[in-house]
Amino acid sequence: MTKSAAREPQRRNSRSNRARILATARRELGRNPDVTLEELARAAGVVRRTLFGHFPGRTALLEALAEEASETFKDVLVGGVRPEEPADRALAYFVLRIWPVGDRYRMLLGLARRDLGAERVTEVLAPAREVVTAILERGQRAGAFHTQLPPNVLSAGLEAMTVALLEDVNTGALEDDGTRTAVATLIAAGVPEKRASAVVEEVAAIVPRAEPDAGPDADV
Repeated sequence: MTKSAAREPQRRNSRSNRARILATARRELGRNPDVTLEELARAAGVVRRTLFGHFPGRTALLEALAEEASETFKDVLVGGVRPEEPADRALAYFVLRIWPVGDRYRMLLGLARRDLGAERVTEVLAPAREVVTAILERGQRAGAFHTQLPPNVLSAGLEAMTVALLEDVNTGALEDDGTRTAVATLIAAGVPEKRASAVVEEVAAIVPRAEPDAGPDADV
């Protein structure tokens, strides 16, 4: 057996432990933003040395979560919204498609602003902002959305509302699988309430939903 082949089980175990730590961090940080790395290690079922071997500090862990979130956003958005789709349906599709990702990383948005800075959060959300702004531009031209605000400003406002609603889910003040937020988003963009509800109901029946996170299962 070559040295490379002999090391492969160790590499697999290392990758598994890293994924396990990140999944645990998403869950535990959502429950308690001030959870310590030592507590995370125990929750993940790894020794302290293993966690610090992957993430030497809190900032390193949050940066890894930010990068993971950014890649997940990109994966969700690729091929998601068709240019020929009516703008109100496209916006509903976007909200419903992105909601499980935002819900998964909702704790990161607040923590990243505090620990990594607003600029890093902007980088993570940039792909989603570009898609929404393009949909709003198209919808305003077609008369589907109001024109009281420029598309980029309206996009920022809708993003802030979504983040606030995600936080309400986090605190238990709101229960939502994304459909209520999608309706509210269309209404805020200028779609009449009855039309917004009908569009979201139609789109919700066909939009693919994200798979739930798998629990940690790596051997330590």
